[in-house]
Amino acid sequence: MSQKYKNESERPWGHYEVLMQRPGYKVKILTVLPHSEISLQRHSHRSEHWYIVSGKGIVTKNESEIKVLAGDSVDFLVNDVHRVKNIDNENLVFVEIAQGNYLGEDDIVRLEDKYGRV
Repeated sequence: MSQKYKNESERPWGHYEVLMQRPGYKVKILTVLPHSEISLQRHSHRSEHWYIVSGKGIVTKNESEIKVLAGDSVDFLVNDVHRVKNIDNENLVFVEIAQGNYLGEDDIVRLEDKYGRV
C-alpha cells in the first residue's frame, strides 16, 4: 500500500502529487492505473511538459496519437488538446511540469471524460 502525502490528490484514473510549486511553474508526478485514462482536455493559461518515468501509454496531442514508453517526453502548448491512456497492466507514471501565469486545477477544460466529469 502506498503512503499518501498531503499534496496527493486521488482521481478516478489514479492519483497525482504536487512536488513543487512556485510562481510560474508547478511540478507534479502522476500515476495512471492500468487501462485508465485522464480526460481529454486543454488549458487556457499553461503549457505542459510530460516525462514518462515508467509504463506504456498512448498520448493524444491535438489530432495525433503518440505511443510513449519510459524515457519519452511530450510537450503541449497552451490550448493543445491532450490526454494519456495507460495501455499496460502496470501503472503509467509521468512527471508533469506546467508553466504559465495561472496554474490552478480549475484551468482544465474537459472535452471528453469516461468518468462523467465533463
